[in-house]
Amino acid sequence: MTEGFANQAIQAVLNSQQAYCKFLSANDSGATGGHQSGILVSKSAKDMMFSQELENENILKRTVDIQWQNDIWTESSFTYYSSKNELRITKFGRSFPFLNPEQTGALFVLTRQTADQYSAFFLETEDDIEQFLSAFGIGPTETNHMIDTSAVLPERQERIAIQEFIDTLTVDFPLSDVMSAAARDIQNRVYNHLEYIRTNPDRKIIEWTNTEYALFRAIEHARYGDRISRGFATVDEFITMANMVLNRRKSRAGKSLEHHLSAIFDGNDIQYTAQAVTEGNKKPDFLFPSQAAYHNAAFPTDKLISLAAKTTCKDRWRQVINEADRLRGLPKYLCTLQQGISPAQMDEMQAENVILVVPRPYIASYPADRRDRIWTVTKFVDYVREVESL
Repeated sequence: MTEGFANQAIQAVLNSQQAYCKFLSANDSGATGGHQSGILVSKSAKDMMFSQELENENILKRTVDIQWQNDIWTESSFTYYSSKNELRITKFGRSFPFLNPEQTGALFVLTRQTADQYSAFFLETEDDIEQFLSAFGIGPTETNHMIDTSAVLPERQERIAIQEFIDTLTVDFPLSDVMSAAARDIQNRVYNHLEYIRTNPDRKIIEWTNTEYALFRAIEHARYGDRISRGFATVDEFITMANMVLNRRKSRAGKSLEHHLSAIFDGNDIQYTAQAVTEGNKKPDFLFPSQAAYHNAAFPTDKLISLAAKTTCKDRWRQVINEADRLRGLPKYLCTLQQGISPAQMDEMQAENVILVVPRPYIASYPADRRDRIWTVTKFVDYVREVESL
């Protein structure tokens, strides 16, 4: 009954005037068998429970309406016990189904929607708890406090911008380059850090990729959510739908990194040819400064650079070795979002003169004694700029 309420709780917090969360203790849930009454609330939440100052009265009470799990309404009490200097939520009614010993450790979320109306949730599964805490950047040790929603306002704006884009679509799914461009536009408008294209391309690549993934999943939900919730009449029908979804995901992911790298290069005024054709109709993802320069025998070979873009590269990295015969013996660069590969594979890459280009935050996932071989996106951009200026 209490599983799957993370999204509703997140939305309730975002729409609220104030919000608070804590993990239920044994006293809260009744697991200790003690005589404590109600849910103990931190004094940090006093302003969302009482408008007046908490003075040294014996007991101060306030009656409010609370909607629990978007389902059950109670006329409950906010109670201040001056003798104990503590706040509690009390008066749930005898048929209240939620507070019981099994809920010890559940995450309790309380939101103030209007002056006298509140909503509350109990998140019991690890997935729900992690999803909720992640949405607001809260660590497990940072609960039992008010929730600062200002830190997640851009995320809310991003979701709104994503929905606005979906509403304008005239096709089921846009082409991959349109999808990537839309993700960049949404991310740039919401977070307003265009300068990162030049000053921190490592961060920009990750941000654009994350937004595109969120956009793609939102479109998937809009297109298939109702169909999936209705279920399938046969296994074949299910497999057909699953294969269609998975194939589209793979196709999009394969091109996403290329599109975002192109935007980085464009934003840094770097000359390049994407999907250039070399010997034998081979097609490296990027040639710098151009395909024409590559095929111009008079153009200095040491000023030519090839870059492959592969979201993952544990197995397919060898494909980049022979993509440009003219550059045999020179470094081949491979940009990836792969988070870590084995030392043996890194040694193979070094032997083949392949240099990994990885967003800076992901380098920490690689073997520590081999990280100095990896280039950041920033380092690669600076290197190409330098070569083009020679």
